[in-house]
Amino acid sequence: MRLVAATGNAHKVKEIRKILKGYEILTAAEAGFFEDVEETGTTFLENALIKARAVCSATKLPALADDSGLCVDALGGEPGVYSARYSGGGSKENRALLLKNLQGVKDRRANFCCAVALVFPDGRELTAEGRSYGEILTKERGNGGFGYDPLFFSDDLNKTFSEATEEEKNAVSHRGLALRALEKLL
Repeated sequence: MRLVAATGNAHKVKEIRKILKGYEILTAAEAGFFEDVEETGTTFLENALIKARAVCSATKLPALADDSGLCVDALGGEPGVYSARYSGGGSKENRALLLKNLQGVKDRRANFCCAVALVFPDGRELTAEGRSYGEILTKERGNGGFGYDPLFFSDDLNKTFSEATEEEKNAVSHRGLALRALEKLL
């Protein structure tokens, strides 16, 4: 099956391709989609559906979108759906703001949440979610991954996502769990 990954994030496309090995995954650009879809939802699932519907409608191909983010218990679930734009800057600035907002906080439990949506040209929609649990460290560790990975200490791996190999991370990550749940629905 041929799917369009409804994202401009090259890191996400790489992870999706590694997890959904039995599918041909096109980038949005490869499918001729260059628009920036505004994420106006209040949940990860709403945002994933907004993106998948827009890309499917424009390309007439099944479109797979995810929305994911970091939810920190002590911050009431923040940064949540605003994870990518938490600081108004890039990943480095987002991590710096997170550390600032957690100064002096002892309970640093957090989870990465991912909602995926697959929308077909005939109107069918499949959705799934995955969560990976851990805590936020006081300083970054590791050289791999992206986003908040250097700060997220995974309960499953007993190391940060940045310290994990791609295979280790994909086995327990929120995106890996959500995509494998979606694959079962297919």
